[in-house]
Amino acid sequence: MQSHKNHNARFTRRGFLVATSALAGTSALSACTKEQAQQESVEPQVELAQQTVAFDGAHQAGIATPAQSHMTLVGFDLRAGVDAAAVRRLLRLWTQDARDLTQGRNPLGSLEPEMVRKPANLTITCGFGPRFFDIIGKGSQRPDWLTPLPVFSNDRLDERWGQSDLVIQFCGDDPLTIAFAVRHLTRAGIDYATTRWFQQGFLNAHGSHEKGETPRNLFGQKDGTINPRTSQEFDQQVWIDEDSDSPEWLRGGSCMIVRRIHMNLDLWEELDRGSREVSLGRRLDSGAPLTGKEEFDEADFSAKDDYGIPIIDVNSHMALAAPHSDNKRDRLLRRAYNYNEAPIPGSAELSNAGLIFCCFQKDPREQFIPIQQRLNDSDRLNIWITHIGSAIYAIAPGVSEDQHWGEALF
Repeated sequence: MQSHKNHNARFTRRGFLVATSALAGTSALSACTKEQAQQESVEPQVELAQQTVAFDGAHQAGIATPAQSHMTLVGFDLRAGVDAAAVRRLLRLWTQDARDLTQGRNPLGSLEPEMVRKPANLTITCGFGPRFFDIIGKGSQRPDWLTPLPVFSNDRLDERWGQSDLVIQFCGDDPLTIAFAVRHLTRAGIDYATTRWFQQGFLNAHGSHEKGETPRNLFGQKDGTINPRTSQEFDQQVWIDEDSDSPEWLRGGSCMIVRRIHMNLDLWEELDRGSREVSLGRRLDSGAPLTGKEEFDEADFSAKDDYGIPIIDVNSHMALAAPHSDNKRDRLLRRAYNYNEAPIPGSAELSNAGLIFCCFQKDPREQFIPIQQRLNDSDRLNIWITHIGSAIYAIAPGVSEDQHWGEALF
C-alpha cells in the first residue's frame, strides 16, 4: 500500500514538473507571439510617423502629392501698413519654418521639439490672393486670371469664407502634427498677418483604403475619378509653363480655387439608392459610369435604355463635369476634403456638413469657370448642395533650399 502511495506521489511530482515546464514553454511562446504581434502593429505606425514629403522642388508639395487624411486650410489677410519688405520677411520666415516642419525638424523659435518629430507626410503649400500684389507694389505681376470668381446664380456666398490675401494649405496624416504646424506659422506671422478664416477637412484614415483609391465625399460618391494621374497630364492641366500667358515668375506654379460647399444630408438621405446614382451618373459602390462596370471605364453618353431614355442623365453631375470638348484644358485636379461640424443653432438640419473643394489648374477661365457654369446651370446635385464660400489664389512655384515662396516677385 505504501509503495502504491509513493508511486502516485512520484508520478504526481514528475507530472507537475513536466506540466510546469510545458506551461513555461507555452507562456514563453505566447509572450513571444504577443510581442511579435505588438511589433507588427507598431511598425506601420512608426513608419508612417517618420514619412516625409520633399519640401523643395520645381513645384510646391501638397498638389500632386497623394491626398493625405487631414487638411487645415487657413486664409490670412495682411495687416494694415505692411509693405513689400515686410511681406518678404514674412515669406522668408514662413518658408523656412515650413521646410523644417515638413521634414520633422524643430523650427527656429519653437520650444516644442516633441511636436515635430512625427511629420507623417506633412505638406505646407502657399498661395497669393489678388490684393497681395497691390500690397507689394507688383500689380503688373498679377496673372490676368487672378480676379474674383464670378458669382454663379446658385451661389449663396458667406463673406466668412471669402477671399483672403494669402492661403496656406496644411495636409498630413497626423492631425496633431498639423495642428502644431498651423499654430506655429500663425504665431510666427502675427506681426504681419491676421487669420481671416480656418477650414478643416478629412478623408479616410491613412491605410484604411487602397493606395491610389479615389476618396469619397459625404454623399458616398467617389470624388476625383477623372483627376490627372500621369506627369504628362499634370503638365497639361495643372502646372503653369512657358506656353502660358501667366507672368514668368509663376512658371512651375498653379492656380488654386477654394469653394466651400454645404451638403444637405437630410434631403439626400430621402432619396433611394437608384435616384442617387441617376443624379450622380455613376454607381455608388464602384464609381463606374452607369454604362460601365469599373470606375475608370469610359462613359457612353449616347447609350439609351429600352425606352429610348439616356442611361446617363445629361444633367447628371458626371455628365456636366466631364470634358465637353477635345481641348484637354477643360479638366483640372480636384483635391477636396470633407467637413462635418456642429449643427448650426436654430437650423432644422441634423448636421452641418459638406466639402472643402480645392482644385488646381493652369487657367480658371478655361478650366474651372466653364465647368462650374455648366454645373450651376443644370446639375441635378444642385437640389442638395449650396456653394457658400469662394476664393482664388496664385500658387507660387516650388523652391530650392535657399529660396522662399514667391522670391522671383521681389
